[in-house]
Amino acid sequence: MTTVTNDSLTGNDFEKPVLPSGLNVLTILTFIGCVFQLGGGIFTFLNAKKSFDEKDKIIAQMQSGEMPKFVRSMMGDPAHFEELVTKSYENRLPILIISLVAVALCFVGAMQMRKLKKQGYLLYVIGELLPFLSMALFIGVFSMSGVGFMIGACITLLFIILYTTFRKNLVY
Repeated sequence: MTTVTNDSLTGNDFEKPVLPSGLNVLTILTFIGCVFQLGGGIFTFLNAKKSFDEKDKIIAQMQSGEMPKFVRSMMGDPAHFEELVTKSYENRLPILIISLVAVALCFVGAMQMRKLKKQGYLLYVIGELLPFLSMALFIGVFSMSGVGFMIGACITLLFIILYTTFRKNLVY
């Protein structure tokens, strides 16, 4: 006589996939980054007028040598700095809107990836690349220079690479 055990009927072969711990940590870091990006976008919008009004004073400091060299290197060429501040002020509303859309895409993308959904990866990548596109369109390619830009680009690239390594875990 053959007996059937409960082990064969429990359905353990059809367990729901588990969120990998690395992807869990990465999405938590993304949520933290979204908060900083949201705050930075709003701060930039609210301080655009002040930055525009003080640009001549800052350029004078850059050219006089009062400013430490590493700070000047982060700000770039004075002529480019002036154009960057002017265009940032003139286009502050579209830049804010694109920044908010980018934050939302990154946040929703990370939420989707926590649910192991493949479309979350695409939403996240678009959200990460959108600010670079808006900078090029509204400010100009010279805004993509300096130490600050390079740090931001490296962090963006690192996160995209890390999420790419977890794509195989996205099953829905």
